[in-house]
Amino acid sequence: MAEPDVKKTSKSVLDQLKEKTIVVADTGDFHAMKKYKPTDSTTNPSLILAAANMSEYDELMKKAVKWAKSQGGSDEEQLISALDRLNVLFGCEILKIIPGRVSTEVDARLSFDKEGMIQRAKNIITMYKELGIDKERILIKLSSTWEGIQAAKELESKHGIHCNMTLLFNFHQAVACAEAGVTLISPFVGRILDWFVKNTDKKSFEPLEDPGVKSVTKIYNFYKKFNYKTVVMGASFRNTGQITGLSGCDLLTISPKLLEELSKMNHILQTQLSEDKAQDMDLEKVTVDEKTFRFMMNEDEMATEKLADGIRRFSADAIKLEKILQDKIHTTKECQLEKNEHLRHLLLFAFNQGAKATKAARDICAVYGEGTITERTAQKWFARFKEGKFNLTDSPRSGRPVQFNEERLHQLIHEDPHQSTRQLAQQMGCSHDSIARHLHSMVKEPKTEK
Repeated sequence: MAEPDVKKTSKSVLDQLKEKTIVVADTGDFHAMKKYKPTDSTTNPSLILAAANMSEYDELMKKAVKWAKSQGGSDEEQLISALDRLNVLFGCEILKIIPGRVSTEVDARLSFDKEGMIQRAKNIITMYKELGIDKERILIKLSSTWEGIQAAKELESKHGIHCNMTLLFNFHQAVACAEAGVTLISPFVGRILDWFVKNTDKKSFEPLEDPGVKSVTKIYNFYKKFNYKTVVMGASFRNTGQITGLSGCDLLTISPKLLEELSKMNHILQTQLSEDKAQDMDLEKVTVDEKTFRFMMNEDEMATEKLADGIRRFSADAIKLEKILQDKIHTTKECQLEKNEHLRHLLLFAFNQGAKATKAARDICAVYGEGTITERTAQKWFARFKEGKFNLTDSPRSGRPVQFNEERLHQLIHEDPHQSTRQLAQQMGCSHDSIARHLHSMVKEPKTEK
């Protein structure tokens, strides 16, 4: 039996899709964005990690580390600053290419810390502002936990910061997001399919019967039927059939590989989702409070597993990215120490030649660049030389390095397991990010018998 003819058109499927849906690039690769010309772009720790391993983005890494060091603080605080700054620098470069918005993700390790997410989101927006980027061009990505949704609600209503709720697998997650007034949600089509392929007997699906496609379609129709302002951006696609099955959705974020495939296809693309169709549907209004949210997530094995797995994966990639940044921070410190020792040799030479400290500083800056060394620093070292102290290393600092008291943290949690990271941080005298990091490491440790 002959296969039915597929109607062709001179326009690629990608070009047709752009007429029906806002196409977003799901990548941190600037070259791919320039090639496919999306309206918006999304990033996440996995995408930034992949880009960070490319030598062409090494300059951004260096800038992030340099900026973090200029902010001071402990090594841990500098690492957090470098991670957020790197995400922002990638975002700034992306915004030079695209006309729309970029999504920048808050550390997934804060997925259950409402206040922690709010603070990091505000910090990210502040960084963008300092670099001349208006917050209207930024979407803050947060995990679709109950705490993440409540953080987004506060960011949207109190601070005018737009949010993109990621790791969304469940209809009730979507309803909670809409009721919180978030700007955008990113339901994960491909990861839903992955779960059904792994856990059921059916291993392949037609596009409109794909469980991920059906999930997004249900959410889209519900939003349009009841006039929610939150928009839907399908994400995490495994094949072009899933994408064409959601043609007409508000936005779709697509990987470069699938963008390339769509650009080479030229059959006529049918619109699958529309606001008019949704308005005519007979749908029941649903509301979600915290108790309903947690129970319905508990009842949805797929959503519970995929949300937890997604947080773990993004957290793991954030840790890998931190390791790269940490190595660069330490390398920078070692280079700085070598540079400092070299400058001090020059100062000692000038001192032995009978020069003045101020002239020595000016001569060094004339050769190595303005700001290489201050006159005050030169005067400090000349004073040491006059005292007969010719050791060119820094004097040891008084006091012991601060060590984190994990035993005290265990005790506080045992006394009241419902405390927030901020409450624990106040009692421990450290940052809430430090608490979150140690809690994360504690969870990974095997429990011992009491």
